[in-house]
Amino acid sequence: MLTSPSNALHSTPHFWPIRRSRLLLRPRNFPCFHSGGGNFCSLSLLSARSGPSRFRIRALAGPDASEDGGLAFPNHVSVKIPFGNREILVDTGLMGRQASSAVTVTDGETIVYTSVCLADVPSEPSDFLPLYVHYQERFSAVGRTSGGFFKREGRTKDHEVLICRLIDRPLRPTMPKGFYNETQILSWVLSYDGLHAPDALAVTSAGIAVALSEVPNSKAVAGVRVGLIGGEFIVNPTVKEMEESQLDLFLAGTDSAILTIEGYSNFLPEEMLVKAVKVGQDAVQATCTAIEALAKKHGKAKMVDAIRLPPPELYKHVKELAGEELSKALQIKSKIARRKAITSLEEKVLTILTEKGYVIDEAAFGTTEAQPELLEDEDEDEEVVPEGEVDQGDVHIRPIPRKPIPLLFSEVDVKLVFKEVSSKLLRRRIVEGGKRSDGRTPDGIRPINSRCGLLPRAHGSSLFTRGETQALAVVTLGDKQMAQRIDNLEGSDEYKRFYLQYTFPPSSVGEVGRIGAPGRREIGHGTLAERALETILPGDDDFPYTIRVESTILESNGSSSMASVCGGCLALQDAGVPVKCSVAGIAMGMVWDTEEFGGDGSPLILSDITGAEDASGDMDFKVAGNEDGVTAFQMDIKVGGITLDIMEKALIQAKAGRRHILAEMAKCSPPPMLSLSKYAPLIHIMKVHPSKVYSLIGSGGKKVKSIIEESGVEAIDMQDDGTVKIMANDIASLERAKAIISGLTMVPAVGDIYRNCEIKSMAPYGAFVEIAPGREGLCHVSELSAEWLAKPEDAYNIGDRIDVKLIEVNEKGQLRLSVRALLPESESDKGSQKQPPTGGDSTKSSPRKYVNPSLKDRAATTGASGDELVWKKKDVRRASGGDKPMKSNSSSNEEDRGSLVNGEATIS
Repeated sequence: MLTSPSNALHSTPHFWPIRRSRLLLRPRNFPCFHSGGGNFCSLSLLSARSGPSRFRIRALAGPDASEDGGLAFPNHVSVKIPFGNREILVDTGLMGRQASSAVTVTDGETIVYTSVCLADVPSEPSDFLPLYVHYQERFSAVGRTSGGFFKREGRTKDHEVLICRLIDRPLRPTMPKGFYNETQILSWVLSYDGLHAPDALAVTSAGIAVALSEVPNSKAVAGVRVGLIGGEFIVNPTVKEMEESQLDLFLAGTDSAILTIEGYSNFLPEEMLVKAVKVGQDAVQATCTAIEALAKKHGKAKMVDAIRLPPPELYKHVKELAGEELSKALQIKSKIARRKAITSLEEKVLTILTEKGYVIDEAAFGTTEAQPELLEDEDEDEEVVPEGEVDQGDVHIRPIPRKPIPLLFSEVDVKLVFKEVSSKLLRRRIVEGGKRSDGRTPDGIRPINSRCGLLPRAHGSSLFTRGETQALAVVTLGDKQMAQRIDNLEGSDEYKRFYLQYTFPPSSVGEVGRIGAPGRREIGHGTLAERALETILPGDDDFPYTIRVESTILESNGSSSMASVCGGCLALQDAGVPVKCSVAGIAMGMVWDTEEFGGDGSPLILSDITGAEDASGDMDFKVAGNEDGVTAFQMDIKVGGITLDIMEKALIQAKAGRRHILAEMAKCSPPPMLSLSKYAPLIHIMKVHPSKVYSLIGSGGKKVKSIIEESGVEAIDMQDDGTVKIMANDIASLERAKAIISGLTMVPAVGDIYRNCEIKSMAPYGAFVEIAPGREGLCHVSELSAEWLAKPEDAYNIGDRIDVKLIEVNEKGQLRLSVRALLPESESDKGSQKQPPTGGDSTKSSPRKYVNPSLKDRAATTGASGDELVWKKKDVRRASGGDKPMKSNSSSNEEDRGSLVNGEATIS
């Protein structure tokens, strides 16, 4: 069938997608015939009838076309690898094919997608690897959108930043020096089942993606989580299992070493922590072995040629120029003075090696080859021959001494080498001399000073100083409205009643810098200190406050996060928080290869490291806890990894350091107050019946707002289980709120008597009497007096106080009160209009307890009869027409009346 060109490509079901590059020729306005079947479509282009020539073009099927019409993925690989006590599914070659590598890793129904991309051109060399990690939990993974005003995922949340750090830290030690191509790792949670946590899965996914990419890393990396449930260590427990775990340990490493650990525990002993790390390391080894096999078979060639290192001879030149002076500068104890001396020396070396040029000592390094300088004789006719040829007698040579050529190097290479030479000299001093820059031994702790109560208006404050590191910790107490709301994938609103915010201003290191939102380092350090202190806090029932700790670093020379732990603990005690015990933190360092610097080859562990020892060392191991156990820990490694024996040695040395720090904290002067500040809010907890919560809130919150306004408290928080929290700034307003809530939530019983109650308002049919704060009942005009009244105003006025008895509670909970029921029998019978109820079960009810919450200071009358009670006299005026005789239908049977016994209403 002849078809037009306009519909030939769309009406034919057998026509495959055409790549424009495959079309050899396509004349315009030519009809075509459809050729059915096959892997290609033939288009016959007809020429005019008069012309004998014909030609045909063919749209060939591209290499990405499959037989069924869909795109093929020839590089798609799907494999299962071990992941703790189960297996995870790894897919690559299906998504993100233009990236250097991209993988999707599936655990249950949790799916994490990770891609790795590299810049084509290397960036300027520096001492920091240009690696960028971005992790994001998309709310579409659980079928939700963001709870904020902007429904699109925006700024990285704090817990996402923490996972970014978990991905970044174990990968850096595996990257080679001299690789400066910018590398970006993107990790997204595409699906979350609420059971399998995505954090450890994201770290493993990043390790797989890097192993398959062109990044020249040395080893495959994987991460696992270890929990302690019922005395047994479990690798990669589910979210529900972690709720009962006493340990939250994250571990990442290679098939032969540990690269990073981070976790929190409930005073776990060091021996148990080492066992947990051993369990996690075994699981990581199995996963890394499978990743290595996958990368060997399907990975890309590594960009080894992109590695660029400084010239080897530059190390010798820097040592010759600055060796002795640099060794002396490193011995200066003061950080600022030492830094200025080293900076001045570095500028001197830079000037020589990058501007003036370095002149090589020929005696030490040999002569450099130079072209001989040929000089002609005064006689122009004489022939000059090169040096070394035979002199024919008519030619002679005058040798000229050669000048050495200055060597110039790039500024970046000089800075990199200068830093590495400084690091080696610092290590050599520690290993050979046994002394550090400040004169301490490897296990020595810097001098400690602490004091509390510096800020009189703050709820709690402390200043903790250790050497040249100083932290100011401030505690603020509040109610639930001050809690930190967390928007995560769990789906339920989560609030943190305790949080620590860490601030590291540039002034703490004597520098000028930008002040803005907290960086990843500040978020990570703050969370570590927060989790270290969280274990010692009391429960919400014992201390119903939201607690905020601000740790501002005023000076920094290493271990500022652990100073935040120490200062935060003292500030909590100064605020009157009943902590379980005191905790302290310490940072440990290490010199890995001591044999190079004159040691025996075994790693040297350093206690309480400074900033220079952190930058030049091979480990940063932070440990917090009390004398007996660990509450938080974090370890970063700058070498290829450490063994369990080294980590165990570091933990034991850290324990001794913590005990010393805790002993120094006990000497705090002035000491913590250990009681609530007078400026701290007061919080009282009440329990009411859950059915009364709505009545306290009221329509649109009107009732609870009126209670707050009337009592003067700051806030009232109510929960569905009947828990009511009242926050006030003074006791008087707190007591008023308590009385109002007690009155609104009490369950009145018929027969209860309420004394000295105020008349709040009047109506033609009766008076509304407040029997308790916020709780009113109606006293009908017929129950206001034993005599007949036309209106309530004939006997009482608004503001008068009367005694009433509860005679009825209707279905809506409305109260009916009576004054007449409390009058003596003679007055009550006189002018009574109703026959009192007689007989029935009500006459046999048990005695009712007297309720009088508004008069707590009234002494109870005991051992007296009802006739001894003193009644308040009131003048009863007769209304117009009141001289008409009243009918009395009441009975004078005294046994059917309520009698007063010991100040209580008793129904006999």
